[in-house]
Amino acid sequence: MDDQSLRERFAAGSTFRELLARRKDNSELWEAIYKRATLCDEALARVRAIRSPWNFLVVNEDWCGDSVNILPYVARLKEASPYIEMRILGRDTNRDLMDAHLTGTSRSIPIVIVLDEHFHEKGWWGPRPGPLQQWVTTEGLALPRPERYPLIRAWYARDRGRTIVSEILSITEGSNG
Repeated sequence: MDDQSLRERFAAGSTFRELLARRKDNSELWEAIYKRATLCDEALARVRAIRSPWNFLVVNEDWCGDSVNILPYVARLKEASPYIEMRILGRDTNRDLMDAHLTGTSRSIPIVIVLDEHFHEKGWWGPRPGPLQQWVTTEGLALPRPERYPLIRAWYARDRGRTIVSEILSITEGSNG
């Protein structure tokens, strides 16, 4: 995907506030997690050390339980730095972008595509924090879905966004911008 196409898609994307305003699924949960989402002191120091522009292009659907637990923390990163912008696109209306960022053969979301100020892709993250994704793809898949999801939610609640934020910031810190 070329930089101009990514720039245009980014410009057409929704802000996190727009997502919150129009969400249909999990409405109360989106609001509750966003209100509780905070960045720890270490994350705040790391995000405040950013001195070049970054654009986070998120592929998402508001019905996704992982997105509900992840995007509020990505939004807090954006809110903590004047150098970070974030826009959200629908997975189902951007299949080519989604298919370029698959987890195996799955169209798992959310995907955070990290773009520098010129809209060059520097990396991408998703659909879950590394340790949780490892658990889901091994032990988690052995459980019936009704048993798996409460354990996933409990993991997110215990982690409080720390792994999400750290892994995404590591992409920006590992790039020359």
